[in-house]
Amino acid sequence: MGVEKRVIKKYPNRRLYDTATSSYITLGDVKQLVLDNVDLQVVDAKTQDDISRSVLLQIILEEENGGMPMFSYEVLTQFIRFYGQAMQGMMGPFLEKNLQLFSQLQQKLQEQTQTLYGDQGVFNNSLWGEYLKFQAPAMQNVMANYMEQSTSLFLEMQTRMQEQTKSLFTGFPFPGYGEKDDEDGGAKP
Repeated sequence: MGVEKRVIKKYPNRRLYDTATSSYITLGDVKQLVLDNVDLQVVDAKTQDDISRSVLLQIILEEENGGMPMFSYEVLTQFIRFYGQAMQGMMGPFLEKNLQLFSQLQQKLQEQTQTLYGDQGVFNNSLWGEYLKFQAPAMQNVMANYMEQSTSLFLEMQTRMQEQTKSLFTGFPFPGYGEKDDEDGGAKP
């Protein structure tokens, strides 16, 4: 049996109410709950609809408008272009898997640092920033390898989908389908 999510109610006056603490909270408090790995759900107090995604997107928007945005113009325009495309359904799981891999990489770096420096807690966020500045070439190399593996994973997934699609539609007479396969060395149906 899973742990129940912490329920936050959003009222029409845009106020957020934490049912666990019986108090009103801010968007910043919701952000802190997410940072603390609290599993939460935001519901519209009037309709009981789950509006967690929109509240999380609002937090991301505020972060992006703050000091150092994470998403470039190019990334945001690519996100928009994926909506309505055939691959839209694949993009979410692809990004989710890549974020999991990136988190694992970050965890390994932290573990290695802890091995070197012990449990003294010498690395806070600003020190991590300084450390990564000096490690920029190595990090770029690691990220390049990571992106290469990610691209390979995506291309492999795309190839498998094409093969599955071909096998699914082999019994249907599509004009030009058999001739192209014959030219590539495949059997003509």
